[in-house]
Amino acid sequence: MGKKTLVLGASDNPSRYSYMAINRLRAHGHEVIAIGNKKGKVGDVEIITERPEMDDIDTITLYLNPNNQKPYYDYISSLKPRRIIFNPGTENDELERKMAPKGTNTLEACTLVMLSVGQY
Repeated sequence: MGKKTLVLGASDNPSRYSYMAINRLRAHGHEVIAIGNKKGKVGDVEIITERPEMDDIDTITLYLNPNNQKPYYDYISSLKPRRIIFNPGTENDELERKMAPKGTNTLEACTLVMLSVGQY
């Protein structure tokens, strides 16, 4: 069973890691919600700019630098994800500290590597 994953910082630019992650997550059977700063599409996944309410997000994988994460803190918290993956360049001690009391597992890792070695 796939893990419902929010890709935060999604892009429809094929050279971006978030683009690659969306494709690989789908190839591994995971449901993907993609939020970016502009609308677009990656395969069968629409990139949205809104922040929809959801209560069944397993994983948030971040592709935003720490400064660009700040406007999303309350939204991320409201989703109550089981885990957050801080991809290279997105590491954020402040957000990790905010999520710890909520029981959210935080990882400084690479979604692409985790998928390729079967640890997602």
